[in-house]
Parts: sequence; structure tokens; C-alpha cells
Amino acid sequence: MEKVNQVYEGKAKKVFSTEDENLFIVSYKDDATAFNGLKKGTITGKGIVNNKMSNYLMQILEKNGVPTHFVEEINDRETIVKKVSIVPLEVIIRNVSAGSFAKNYGVEEGITFPEPTIEFSYKNDALGDPLINEYHAFALGLATKEEINTIKTMAFKIDEILKEYFKNLGVRLIDFKLEFGKTADGTIVLADEISPDTCRFWDINTNEKLDKDRFRRDLGGVEGAYQEMMKRVFGE
Repeated sequence: MEKVNQVYEGKAKKVFSTEDENLFIVSYKDDATAFNGLKKGTITGKGIVNNKMSNYLMQILEKNGVPTHFVEEINDRETIVKKVSIVPLEVIIRNVSAGSFAKNYGVEEGITFPEPTIEFSYKNDALGDPLINEYHAFALGLATKEEINTIKTMAFKIDEILKEYFKNLGVRLIDFKLEFGKTADGTIVLADEISPDTCRFWDINTNEKLDKDRFRRDLGGVEGAYQEMMKRVFGE
């Protein structure tokens, strides 16, 4: 399958149309950004890690009854996906206090919640992706009530599957961001990616951060953290 036209370029990926109107090709970049693009850099090999890990995890989710946009991995950096219209909501599942949650609510990082919590952000760079609730999402016409309920159910199911999966790899799934899309027939599917860019991964024993926080916080060892997650997932 060949690329026809570039239809989108984001902070971490490029998306191309193909000769099949229902399929796109996603190409993962090594570019890294944080704080809504204010901090920029490069993480060598990141595109390969994110592409391969996302594809692998999406196939695990598919086997567990979660529909995704994944179709076929072409090479280390490129994947064929179903064409979807993205629901303009970032869905954040949190199992442990960290990042903006700890900052916004004045709690320390590392507190395990009694049960997972969910947040929605309005996907809008100009507004800085503000936090909204499901009533706002419905009022703004971002999704129907039924779609929001489907997304919530799927997000918590994804959390259960991935939490258990990573626990077996010696990794705590602290929190993560999901995006969903609608296929031509209106079916809601998981889109975007699941990677150290979009998840917080901590080593179970040491709490060492194995994700993009190493870039955000200038902790060093960024490439090593991505490679370590790749190693744990693929056992290389």
C-alpha cells in the first residue's frame, strides 16, 4: 500500500491518505514536545518504539474485545490504520497521583487511588486542551451522551487489561491518555497510540520513570527509558 497525500502532521506523527479511502498510513517521528509545544526536542528511536509498542498493545486489546484503528504494521515506523474522524476529547485514566493531577490538587505523586479515575480534556491547542466534564462535552457537541458512555466504558476496560499486562512486566501503569475515533459507519474505536509518549510507566520496585516524563522534567536517560519499555514488551 502506497502513501498518496499527507493529510495531517502532528507533534509526533504524520498521516497519509492511500488509494483506499478507508485506510490511512501513520508515520511516527522522533520529534518530542511537552507543555503544549513550548518544549521541543528529539528522542532518537522514539518513533520506532511508539509505533511497534502501540501496534502490539492494540492487538492485545483487540483480542480482549476492544475495537481499535489498527490494521497492519508496514515497517518500524509506519502502520496502516482505519480512517477515523477523531472525537475531540483526550481521555485520561489515572490509577496513581502524578503530573498535573498532583499539581492541580496539591497532593504528592505516587498515591494509589481506591479505584481508577477519568478526566476529559477538550482537544484544542489554541485553548491549551482545557479540562472539561462530560456535560461540557455534550453541550459543545463534541460527542453524544451515548458516545461518551461508550468511550468511558472502553477506557476503563483498556485500563484493566493494560494494568494487568504491565504488572506482569514489572511496570506500574500510573496514568495514560487515550483518543477515540469514529469509523465511516459511526463505530467508536480506539485511535492514536499507546506508548511512553502517552502513558506514565514506573518500575514496580524502584518507581523509576520509564516514559516521557524523563524528557519533560530533564531527568536524563530519555532514550534509555523508551528502549527499556521496548525490551520489557518484546523481551529483546
